[in-house]
Amino acid sequence: MDPRKVDVESNIQINHLQKRKQIRRVWNSLTSFQKNIILMLFLFSLLVYYLFFTQIISISDSALPENQAIDRIFTDYNNLFEEQNENVQTSEFQSQTSRSYPPITPTRNHISESILTDRQKAVVSAMKHAWNGYVEYAWGKDMLKPISRSSQEWFGLGLTLIDALDTLFIMNLTSEFKQARDWVQHSLNFDRNIFVNLFETTIRVLGGLLSSYYLSRDPIFLEKARILGDKLMPSFNTPSGIPRSDVNLHTGVSSDPKWDKHSTVSEVTSIQLEFKYLSYLTGDKMYSDAVERVMIQIQSLPKTDFLVPQFISADTGDFKPGARTLTMGSRADSYYEYLLKQWIMAGKTDDRYREWYLQTVDGVTKRLLRYSEPSRLALIGEIVNNQFSPKMDHLVCFYPGTLTLGYYHGLSPEHLILGKELAYTCYQMYARTATKLSPEIVYFNLQSGGGEDIIIRDLDAHNLLRPETVESLYYLYKVTGDRIYQEWGWEIFNAFEKITRIATGGYSSINNVRSETHPHYRDLMESFFLGETLKYLFLLFSEDESLLPLNSILFNTEAHIIPILQELNN
Repeated sequence: MDPRKVDVESNIQINHLQKRKQIRRVWNSLTSFQKNIILMLFLFSLLVYYLFFTQIISISDSALPENQAIDRIFTDYNNLFEEQNENVQTSEFQSQTSRSYPPITPTRNHISESILTDRQKAVVSAMKHAWNGYVEYAWGKDMLKPISRSSQEWFGLGLTLIDALDTLFIMNLTSEFKQARDWVQHSLNFDRNIFVNLFETTIRVLGGLLSSYYLSRDPIFLEKARILGDKLMPSFNTPSGIPRSDVNLHTGVSSDPKWDKHSTVSEVTSIQLEFKYLSYLTGDKMYSDAVERVMIQIQSLPKTDFLVPQFISADTGDFKPGARTLTMGSRADSYYEYLLKQWIMAGKTDDRYREWYLQTVDGVTKRLLRYSEPSRLALIGEIVNNQFSPKMDHLVCFYPGTLTLGYYHGLSPEHLILGKELAYTCYQMYARTATKLSPEIVYFNLQSGGGEDIIIRDLDAHNLLRPETVESLYYLYKVTGDRIYQEWGWEIFNAFEKITRIATGGYSSINNVRSETHPHYRDLMESFFLGETLKYLFLLFSEDESLLPLNSILFNTEAHIIPILQELNN
């Protein structure tokens, strides 16, 4: 090194030291009063600078055209995903924790409030269109057939009306809510000689009534909920305590489904929130004791890495013998969801449920998690007869939201990372079709060397207006504040509007998501479109932090509101 350069650097350092000493001596010579005056002037100057500078930035951002601001979000996000895909080394979940992800820091200044207001208004308009079609052509019936302008019955309990109650309330559609409330008071009758499915009736009707009571405090909803709870209780009168699938509301006779002599695991383990809340409201532990016995029995049974099969015997209390399917989809899905939510519901005081849930997350990542080719999309597959299948139901798209909710309540950041990956996959299930709507089931390509990531078979190409993806987008936006989840939700909403909206009222499920011009309407609007899909979309676009905060409430698996009981106690 040049010695002259060293000397110059040394002299500079000496001069700096001398100046600092001089400043220190001057400072020490000042009185305390003088020092305080100087500090106050300094802080005042910082405050003025901060206010002036941030105002300039705010004006600068607001001057951007709205579409440019949105484009900037998409550009930044897409760049991040391109970097992620280049850096992936392995399909093991543990190796993904170091990957780069979109920032968790909220970016709420990127889209103006007027856009959000317009989006919420659009969802409310869709809700009114769906509701008006139901009122006009299917009032008091279970479901609307919008093409034929008729109705379809399942249980004869006004499923669409009751599923829609709390959505109407949240959207402040007061006249529609009163209209539905009056039907509940005067026309909803549970003394009917019909068999109903315990699970579906619990999550839709009992859940809808309890949610409406929580929101409105109208006693008619609690009165009807208790009557229904009593009508459903005979299902639990079995040798094992595992309830049978169906029960007659008039006679109290319970039975297994006609197609199998076993109950479904997800059905018997996804009624706990509703029955426990009913016990809380009525003071009668009969309801909560019955569903808690089910959970204890399930946990006593041997499992494969804490993953459950699909069927269980109400007579023996054992899982169905023989070949088993391990899946996060149909007939198992909400078991995993309700483990977490029962822990949260009790104020996170019962650590059994926390441990049971965490064990299942480990089992899922070990057994069912894979990455597709060539885009490295995260997927949750199935194990059938001990063989892995890259089949993923749209139902599985609830799981990113569940993982995100767990992270919000203090569980591992790795859960949020996996939740983001899976949510992107679920979004791609929409974005890669001609209609921009997801099929009911997809298969993924796991082989390198060509081919598309997502494979849609003919029998799986239908869309039932399901909520699971927008449900997960709602949780991810509320927890991370990242606007990209609102953008994905807006795309999905617009696809529903473009493809499934029926001019005379209501929305129709379709048979073929691969054809924009020939979607082949199924002529049915499922009740969960009003109870879940539109509700989650409305909440996704909400900026009101006081509206159903996640630290105070839960959603049951039909998107009906159940309060966190510890919060109620406080």
